Formats: sequence, C-alpha cells, structure tokens
Amino acid sequence: MGLSIVIPVYNEEGAIVQTIDQIEGIMSASNIDYEIVVVNDGSSDKTGVILSEHKGNFKLLTHEVNRGYGASLKTGINATKHDIIAITDADGTYPNEQIPTLFKEIGNFNMVVGKRSFKRLPNITKPAKWMIAKLANFLAGYKIPDINSGLRLFHKQDAQRYFNIISDGFSFTTTITLAMITNGLTVKYIPIKYMKRQGKSKIRPIYDTLNFIQLIIRTILYFNPLKIFVPISLTLILFALLLFFYSLFFLPAVLDTTVVILFIAAVQILAIGMIADMIDKRL
Repeated sequence: MGLSIVIPVYNEEGAIVQTIDQIEGIMSASNIDYEIVVVNDGSSDKTGVILSEHKGNFKLLTHEVNRGYGASLKTGINATKHDIIAITDADGTYPNEQIPTLFKEIGNFNMVVGKRSFKRLPNITKPAKWMIAKLANFLAGYKIPDINSGLRLFHKQDAQRYFNIISDGFSFTTTITLAMITNGLTVKYIPIKYMKRQGKSKIRPIYDTLNFIQLIIRTILYFNPLKIFVPISLTLILFALLLFFYSLFFLPAVLDTTVVILFIAAVQILAIGMIADMIDKRL
C-alpha cells in the first residue's frame, strides 16, 4: 500500500525546497512506497523557478494562474498513482515527520487527521476558529477536534466523490471533514505539533471566516438539511407562541395576524426541510 503526498504551493519561495527535502528524507527512511506531488498554484514570486530547478524526487504540476488551495489539491490528487493520499502545507507549520505514523492508522479509517493544539494556533485566528468549530459541532452533531487541519491522510476515492461540492478556495479540509463525518465515514484524530509558518499567511481573517461559515451551512444542507431547517422552524414557532400569549393578555387581536404569519412560515420551513432531507436520503 503506497502513499502519495500532495503539497499545494503558492508563493513559498523561502520554504518549499526545505519542505520537499525534509519529506524525501522522512519517507526514504521508512518502508513506504511513496511519491511527492507538488502543485505550483500560479506563484508570482520565485517559487516556480526554484521548483523547476530543484533536483528532488517529485512530480511538479503547474497552474498558470492562481486558482486556490482547493483547486491545487484536486489537481494533485487526480494526478497521484497511489490510493492513499497525504496532504501537507509547504510553509513548515506541520510536523511532516509524523506522516508515517498517520499512515500506519489509515488502514482502519477513512481519514486520519493531525490534530493541532488550539493554543498553538495564531492568536488572530483563534476567535474565528472557535466560532466556526462551535457551529460545525452543532450542525454536524459531532465534536470535531480540528475541522481544518492541513495535515491529513485519506483514501483517494473517498475524496474524489466530494470534489463536486468542494470549492477551489481554502475550504477543502473543512468540506471533506464535514462530508465524511455526516456520511458516517470513520475519522481518527492524532495530536501533532504545530509550528510557526515561514513566510506570510494567505488567510484573510474576516473574509475567509464568513466564507467558512457559509461553507459549513451549505455542506450540512447537502448531507443533513434538517439540522438547518428544524431549529429555524422551532424558533419561529416559539416566537409565534410568545407573541400569541402576549397578545392574548395585553394587546387583544392586535398581533393575531403576525402570529399566524410566523406559524405558517414555521410550517413551510419545516416542510421544505423534510423534502430536502428525503431528496438527500434518496440520492
């Protein structure tokens, strides 16, 4: 059973050679048949030149323009020769020496993820990551230890089945985590170290946080729509009841129309959710 390691790269001229050489050394010392696939995602610095001149043992794929983290991973995964895929970043944040350890576990699970310590994450991203994690846990009905860790192993066919709903941006890891968990696939988390990155982060805190929230809601709608529609419907019913009793004792007949509208809206939303759930289960 071999391993294909996919590394998406965008403007990582200061770290990419070190990352490739490190992974080559780690994997050469193991007894694992492996390949390294590097995807240069339209880098505007010297990354492309450095990769083309480097004599390491890796397959280089290139996007002529920057298409995004998810697009790079999909390009790399489709070009791999092994069934087991590992993804990692080029910026030196993940402990690639733990890839063989994760590989030993993948035979028993659909995906094995390196779980980062929350304390080790950059302070600027902690509030957003906390909020995203809480929302994801509620909607998925499962406590997800690390929803978007970039060091993980999975089976190629398990990932490819969700390519049509995975965007080309930063959401690859979040989407595949939610997709597997909500579909009953097995995911194991293993604690890992997390280091300070080399170079400048590509994350835009506010913009990407809003995108992640939208992504989580959309993904849950794909696989468990009642998790979205039922809470909304129940909230409207509760609000309608509160208005009804308030109107009954304090403002007779004034809020009756509002109560009826809220109640009808709640029933309609619940019906839409049930139809969406039946369609999802049938497909």
